[in-house]
Amino acid sequence: MTAGFRPGGPAAHRDPGLAAALADAADLPDGEARLAELDRIAARADALGDPHSALDARFALVAAYLRHGGRWRIVEPVRRLLAAVDRSPGLLDARPGDAELLRRHLRHSVDAAIGTPRIGLDQTHALLDALARRVGEDAAVVAQLRCRLADHLGDEPTARQWYARWTVADEDPEAGCPGCLAVRRAELLAGWGDDRAALDALRPALDALIDCTDQPERALAVGLLPWLRTGAAEQAGVAHLRAYRRHRRALPYLAAQLRFCALAGHPDRALDILAEQLPRLDHPYDDLSAMEFAAAGALVCALAVESGRDGRRVRRPGHADRPAAELDVAALGTDLMTQATRLAGSFDARNGTGHHAGRIAAWLAERPTGDPVPLPAQESVDEPDDEPFLPSAEEPAPLSLAQLTAVLDTRGDLYAVDAGGVVVGRWDEAVIQFRLRGRHGEILHARVVAARRLPAGRLAEAYEFCNAWNHDRLLPKAYVHELPGGELVLAGEVTTDLAHGVAPTQLGILVDAAVTTGVAYAGAVAALP
Repeated sequence: MTAGFRPGGPAAHRDPGLAAALADAADLPDGEARLAELDRIAARADALGDPHSALDARFALVAAYLRHGGRWRIVEPVRRLLAAVDRSPGLLDARPGDAELLRRHLRHSVDAAIGTPRIGLDQTHALLDALARRVGEDAAVVAQLRCRLADHLGDEPTARQWYARWTVADEDPEAGCPGCLAVRRAELLAGWGDDRAALDALRPALDALIDCTDQPERALAVGLLPWLRTGAAEQAGVAHLRAYRRHRRALPYLAAQLRFCALAGHPDRALDILAEQLPRLDHPYDDLSAMEFAAAGALVCALAVESGRDGRRVRRPGHADRPAAELDVAALGTDLMTQATRLAGSFDARNGTGHHAGRIAAWLAERPTGDPVPLPAQESVDEPDDEPFLPSAEEPAPLSLAQLTAVLDTRGDLYAVDAGGVVVGRWDEAVIQFRLRGRHGEILHARVVAARRLPAGRLAEAYEFCNAWNHDRLLPKAYVHELPGGELVLAGEVTTDLAHGVAPTQLGILVDAAVTTGVAYAGAVAALP
């Protein structure tokens, strides 16, 4: 179940104008105008006493923030969703799947709050407590988040206590992807200086024992410094090349790549990566990853100056009020250090600690401790045949099942993949199937089936409905299928030829469109008299 535009809930409690406004908002392009309109609809629904339309708008708002940036902005709509459900505990009874979706968004909101100083610490604790009330204090997802929040505050003893509870808790689908959780555990252990334990925690992801489209790249990136510090230099060098080649657009893990190159004795490669990735700092995943990237970049620049590379210049593109400039590494290092310390100060002011300022100072004091780590030639680093290649967000690649499921995972959808590779999920009143067709699987075919079926006697009406839909709407193409028993199934389909490849960003837009229009179509069928 994804957070799209939902037709669920008792029709008698819905304002027709708000339903129309929600449908219009679904047709707006992604961006601030659509977000503002959804926020306006939610506020209007509150004023008119239409809680179901308010839920629709805020679920859609959260989904838009998660898909298109500004993760920290989900906190307010999630808080309002919680308040509405707490006021009316039966509000979600007629909305199957939304209670689970709300719990997932609660996890996302705590995760987002940890990554930014813009959300108060009291509010972060309140969201986490709300999640604990719904899933139980002993749930793995609660232990995980309490552990990570304590670590974020610099309270290692408390974090270790919650870590111990997390590791013995039963597996919990609410906690997130098992592969990514293994990497989070390793990050914590490495941060506490337990390098060998961190590498042990990474083993399931590295050995492909966990099915995750982000692995093993994230595991390889997190393992770089533990391998380097435990003397496994050759393994660290191979891991760096594999991880950076395949996951070079993931800002949260670029700091590890920069620190590895700097501390492994490769200042020129570190500067090359910094120059290539510097524009990402202007559009960060969150404030925490921006702080860490800036700190790692400042370290790279400091080591470059110390090694006699102070004459090298790096182009920094313009952004907002900052003009584009060619900076020497000393000036760039100063800028990056200023940004890192400013963000660290913001986190520490929010948290009432000096933890992040101390972390940044420790990073900037690091220096290589031995001979340069040998890096193998790029072409000598093999890619395992069973590892799906996932391109960066803007790079086209042949359509694949791995790309498709990665988009659905990013959206937070629930789905299944059958033995034939057909991806099936239910979104409100719509069952949607995604298939890869064509000789080489280059055609994306999406078929939506409305959950509501009509009796055989309404065939003429069903045809009239589909004809009207096809006349007024571009997608999906609607049609009627008559079952042997006489029942009428109203379905639709969208086919896109991607013979020239597709970038993940483009595929995400196609999936968003298929789901949004599919939900609208099935909702219109459900609304028939």
